[in-house]
Amino acid sequence: MGMFDRLVPKKKQPPKPQQEFRQYISGAGACIVSKSVLERRTALRWLFREDNGIGNGWVAFGASDTQEYLDQAENLAVVDFNTLANVEPAVLNVLYLPVGADLEFKSDQSGKYFVDTRTGKEIREPVKHPGQAAFEKNLKFLNQTSYPAEFFRGLFEKDDLLEPFVIGEADFPSGEIVLADPLVYLGDRKYSTFLNRTIPAGAYPVELSICRSPIVGLRVAAAKLKISSRPVKGYELAMPRGYTVEQLNQPGVFSFFGVDAGMACFCDAAVADEYARFLEKWSGENPGKNRYDDYFAQEFRRSYEAHPQVQREGGDFVVWKLPESGHRIAMFASGMGDGIYSGYWALDAEGEPVELIVPFMNPPYFRG
Repeated sequence: MGMFDRLVPKKKQPPKPQQEFRQYISGAGACIVSKSVLERRTALRWLFREDNGIGNGWVAFGASDTQEYLDQAENLAVVDFNTLANVEPAVLNVLYLPVGADLEFKSDQSGKYFVDTRTGKEIREPVKHPGQAAFEKNLKFLNQTSYPAEFFRGLFEKDDLLEPFVIGEADFPSGEIVLADPLVYLGDRKYSTFLNRTIPAGAYPVELSICRSPIVGLRVAAAKLKISSRPVKGYELAMPRGYTVEQLNQPGVFSFFGVDAGMACFCDAAVADEYARFLEKWSGENPGKNRYDDYFAQEFRRSYEAHPQVQREGGDFVVWKLPESGHRIAMFASGMGDGIYSGYWALDAEGEPVELIVPFMNPPYFRG
C-alpha cells in the first residue's frame, strides 16, 4: 500500500442495525438461558421446564452448547422470559406447559415448532393458559339437567381447595325467588329468572363456596341459599316459573339466567321490584353516574375490608340493604365471570326445598 493509499480516508462502514426489542409478554417470570443463545451465537435447540426455584422454571440451551460450556455458571444468565422471546418468539407457544416439559426446537420448510422429546409430539400452536383451558372445560360442564349428589355436597365441603363461608342472610317476604345479575338485570322482569318453586316467607342464610385455585386465584365456586335443616334426599334443576324440567329445550324454555357484569344474586320477587324502584330513583338523582362505580363499589369495598381472607381486593360479595325497607339482597361474584348459570333445588323426602344451589365452577378443573 502506497503513501497515497494511506492518506485517503477510509469509508466508514455503516453500523449494523440493532435488533428491535419487543414487549411480547409481561409478567411471565424469569428463566435461565445460555449466553450463546442470548448473544445469538447459536440457535435455540433445547427448552425444558423444571422446579428449580428460579422464575418460571424454563431453561433454554443452544445447538452448539456443550456440557463443558454449560457447567460454567458464567455462561448462563437469568433473564425475563420476554428477553428469550425476543431471541425466538416461538417460545411463547409453550410458555404454559407444566413443569417437567422437555422440548427440542426445530425449524424447517414447514415452519418453526417444538417437539416433546418424550412423546415425539409436535407442538405448532400456542398451548393455552391452564386457566383458559379450565374455563372452556367449565363452560361445557355447567347447566346440565342433573349432577350426582356428590357434586353438590362436595361444593361445600372444606378441603385444600374449597372453604364454605356464610356471608349473611337474605330476606324473602313473598317467598318467590329471583336469580339474576344484580348490576344488569335484577328488577327487569323480562330478563330476570323467577323460579318455579316458592319458599316460606322469611330470612335465610347465604353460603358461598370459596375456591382458592392455584391457576385462577380466589373465586366463588358456588352459592347456596339454606332454606331448611331437613336432610337432603335429591336434587332437581330449578326451572323458571310456569315450566317443568320435562319442558326443557322446548322453544323459548331454558333453565339458566344470564350474567353480564360478573355478578349473581339471591333475591325475593317483591324485593326485586323494590330494587327496581330504588335504581330508578337513584339514577334520576344521579344523572350520568354509574350504579356500580358510583354506588355499589363502596359497598363491596367495605365487605372486602371486613372479610379480606375470602374475597379478592375490591370485594366479591355483599349483603346489601334497601335504604327504605331494609330488605336484604345477597350479591356475589359469579365464579369465572360472565356467562349463563342455573340453579338447583335440594329437596327433602317430601319433595320440599331444603336448599337452592347455583354452581359456577367445577372445582377439580381449577386445581392446576
